Amino acid sequence: MRTHWLMAGILGLLLTGCAGIHTAPAPEARQALAPTGKLRVGLYLGNPLSVVRDSASGEMKGVGFDLGKELARRMAVPFEPVVYPSVAALVGSAKSGGWDVASIALSPARAKDMDFTAPHLEVELGYLIPGSSSIATAADVDRPGIRVAMQEKGLADTLLSPTLKNAVVVRASSIAGTLEIVRSGRADVFAGNKPSLFEISDQMPGFRVLDGRFATDPVAMAIPKGRELAMAYARKFVEDAKSEGLVKAALERAGIRGAVVAAPNPAQR
Repeated sequence: MRTHWLMAGILGLLLTGCAGIHTAPAPEARQALAPTGKLRVGLYLGNPLSVVRDSASGEMKGVGFDLGKELARRMAVPFEPVVYPSVAALVGSAKSGGWDVASIALSPARAKDMDFTAPHLEVELGYLIPGSSSIATAADVDRPGIRVAMQEKGLADTLLSPTLKNAVVVRASSIAGTLEIVRSGRADVFAGNKPSLFEISDQMPGFRVLDGRFATDPVAMAIPKGRELAMAYARKFVEDAKSEGLVKAALERAGIRGAVVAAPNPAQR
């Protein structure tokens, strides 16, 4: 009997702890997060970091989709996905109030119209090489005679080009054009975000993605400006999502490679 009560007490403590983790927001925060009574989660189609839709079943999955759905569940409000054709369209609607939360890459320009939590994941930037390449590691890329292809004015161009001391940069106007430069032998390496590079390597036998990275692109939960009462709850949710394995599970469910769970931010827990 004593053991029974001891086990019951332990179970009660565990349940109390879980309840604390999943506490619903205060009414003021709920109203700020979901002013229509539903949590409208902004998503951009075609990227598993946000959402992809199965052409046969119509099922949707993606990191932004999964986290938005779980946030709505913890808030005890209906989940309403608001799907845009591109990230530019999603960002452009931030001022009009078409969505309540979204998971997108951080940038100073976007911070003018929306507030961000700490990052929940980091997209790695790295290199794709042909199978015949003598390049073995990411450190081997910046050598004399190596030609690095990248999309003009893309993130790789912005972050990598200024740091290269020996390799030559070869730019193209699109991802497809950048790939063609490498495939035709006019460049030795394709620099870009690793989730995209892994997708390309799957379609091109012999090509492979090098281990390591030269930079990361942080992705965080965004909320339109003017909803300060919502931010504390959103920040706590993101930290819980990282520590409880929700972000990792969403990455795995979407089949994403080349992105990792961001480090905890104790100041926002």
